[in-house]
Amino acid sequence: MKFYNNILETIGNTPLIKINKVASETEALVLGKVEYFNPGNSIKDRMAIKMIDDAEEAGLIKPGGTIIECTSGNTGMGIALACAMRGYKCIFTTTDKQAKSKVDMLRALGGTVHVCPTDVEPEDPRSYYSVAERLSKEVENSFWCNQYDNKSNANAHYESTGPEIWEQTEGKITHLVVPVGTGGTISGTARFLKEKNPNIKVWGIDSYGSVFKKYHETGEFDKNEIYPYLLEGVGEDILPENVDFSLIDKFEKVTDKDGALYARRLAREEGLLLGYSCGAAMAGCMQLKSELNKDDIVVIIFHDHGSRYVAKIYNDDWMKEKGFI
Repeated sequence: MKFYNNILETIGNTPLIKINKVASETEALVLGKVEYFNPGNSIKDRMAIKMIDDAEEAGLIKPGGTIIECTSGNTGMGIALACAMRGYKCIFTTTDKQAKSKVDMLRALGGTVHVCPTDVEPEDPRSYYSVAERLSKEVENSFWCNQYDNKSNANAHYESTGPEIWEQTEGKITHLVVPVGTGGTISGTARFLKEKNPNIKVWGIDSYGSVFKKYHETGEFDKNEIYPYLLEGVGEDILPENVDFSLIDKFEKVTDKDGALYARRLAREEGLLLGYSCGAAMAGCMQLKSELNKDDIVVIIFHDHGSRYVAKIYNDDWMKEKGFI
């Protein structure tokens, strides 16, 4: 008989799928690394289990304890799956711009969720960073994963995502395109791939309202770059320690509208029901199509599943309300 001992054993080994119609503007071969095939429907399962494994090995988590994390939803899903299997309680903080369905799913898996305001400074005691840190000090026998600065995040992708892409493309990948949030995915994957071939170009997808692109180009953390935006899981108003800017060749900003429209195109033209950041990654790649040629092999990491966004980008009323259609 062939079976898995538990749900966590199904994490990883996600497929590469060719993008046809939506990538027809370029002669390059464009492949999507479709991460919704993970059990929690996102790439974050990889680093969630890695952070917990490493914490257990270091003795930072005790049996029956509580895992705490600030999340836009996907990391929380991976942590919740691991907690369900290993007997931990879990508490999550998230922002009020996240889809209600994400919060509901975290609660369905046994998580306690605190919804915090989006439009506050990271240092504000009401921010989802600050609330997670406070809870980690107040809750006895707890561990705050802190995916933004926890190096287990990037290491998970160095150990799994990078090697998978290298093997699947037979080492022929020329460009890696990744939406950047905590920075773990792009930094860990890029580190592995650039060790194999330093000529691989790594493009980070950023959002308007985020500090990444300007900081990468000028070294200046400009607070004037920060303002509210709708894209989820892309961009930041802080500089996470997991973002290794030395590994990223270029950042490309994408609008909220273009991210949403490209996600809808991927669903209707490719049969790929993907998340908001995936649409942004596709849009950013097409914005840079003039830098690609017929010999290039591009891998775009598609982080999550569109089921998280049925009330938003896949809802016509929401799209009309935002002026996107």
